[in-house]
Amino acid sequence: MVHLKQPQLSGLARNPAAPTGMLVRLAAHTAGRHGLPMREGQLPDAVVEALLIHGRGEAAIRLPARRLSRAMRRRIAEHPDPSIRDARADFVRSMVAGGVGLGVDALVETYGRPPAELAADPDPSVRAAIARDWHDRPPAVQEMLLDDPDPDVRAAATRAEHPGIPDEFHEHCLADPAVQANIADRLPLTTAQFDRLLATGDTSVLHAVAGNPYLTAAMVARLQDSEDASVRVAVAYSRHTTPENRDRLLARVAAEHAAGSIDAEVALHWSPYRPAWLRDAPLAERLTYLNCPHAVFRRTLAESADLPEEAWKRLDDDPDVSVRYAAALRPDTPAEVLLRLIREHGDPSACRPRLVEHPGFPRQELRGLVDEPDPRVRLLALEDPQLPATELSRLGESEETYLRAAVARHPHVSAALLDRLLADPDPDVVDHAAANPALPTARMDRIAAEAGI
Repeated sequence: MVHLKQPQLSGLARNPAAPTGMLVRLAAHTAGRHGLPMREGQLPDAVVEALLIHGRGEAAIRLPARRLSRAMRRRIAEHPDPSIRDARADFVRSMVAGGVGLGVDALVETYGRPPAELAADPDPSVRAAIARDWHDRPPAVQEMLLDDPDPDVRAAATRAEHPGIPDEFHEHCLADPAVQANIADRLPLTTAQFDRLLATGDTSVLHAVAGNPYLTAAMVARLQDSEDASVRVAVAYSRHTTPENRDRLLARVAAEHAAGSIDAEVALHWSPYRPAWLRDAPLAERLTYLNCPHAVFRRTLAESADLPEEAWKRLDDDPDVSVRYAAALRPDTPAEVLLRLIREHGDPSACRPRLVEHPGFPRQELRGLVDEPDPRVRLLALEDPQLPATELSRLGESEETYLRAAVARHPHVSAALLDRLLADPDPDVVDHAAANPALPTARMDRIAAEAGI
């Protein structure tokens, strides 16, 4: 994370080419200590020792065991100063008490016991932490957590889809108010269970039920007149809903959105519901959705792998760009389709894998993007690791901060350009420039000397 007041030092502390002696010097400065824990890999012992001398307990908190040598782990564990010796463990325990996840490694490191033992700890906050952070726990441990006397533990054990809920626990969990909202969207429901869940009156439970892929046609029909806009959107996306009813439901939500309803806006644009069932439908049925007026169905269709060429052509020219992106992720997308999509709309970070990483993308065309009018497209020229210095210099003068920051990270950037970016008005750009391994060692020394370290 960038240090806003002295980003040169926080960036330099992250620089993989910075020698150990430089890192020791940086540990003496607040901004340097800000960046050092962000470095990749294990920290040299001398750097850790300097961090403890200058940063004391605050530095120890940011040093998980995986970043330390065995000798330094022992050194901290036996440190005469309790503010250093206990800092990391106290921090982890406070996060556990507050329900904040840090990962199972942090729990094992702090409590000194394997995860299976921690799952039976007398403290329910520890058991809840294990349920939350130990993702590959065995079935026996999961069953124990599902039957835990503490509702917070049971809730934590069911928040993620995996490791799942054994069949024999379905009825037990669906009747448990602590976990109903977590699981009502992914377990098959009997009519009696469906009725009980609706009777809770809990909006979170209702939303979960509405998204359950196992609902029968009769269950879906009972939800279609809900006053909740999100529920109606979920019903509209159901396999049991006719096209006419789907249009009616979505038109009603759209009208509410146009009238200023925030709930309707969330339902239309931010709800988790998708017609995922369409991916597994027979090809003939899927193809009927090429003309569907609702983009979410065409986008789901575009996730297929077996469409005929004519269907792909239609999807590549779809009026909704999200549909075009989804179609472009197929393995054999033509190079001209990928390039056209990028030139017109860029390569959004939400799209994974990125289009420039597609095996069919013509990477030799990257340099030609430097002259595109859209800065989001010009940004992609920087995917060329050998982009000429003249082009990098041009992009380094861009008004957009994210473009200058990307130039500062580029492996082919010159020392002169890095020097210019080190004086950039935006601290994020400066931080990235200082962290670039192309930065000459002499320039690193100047940065440290100017900061008085």
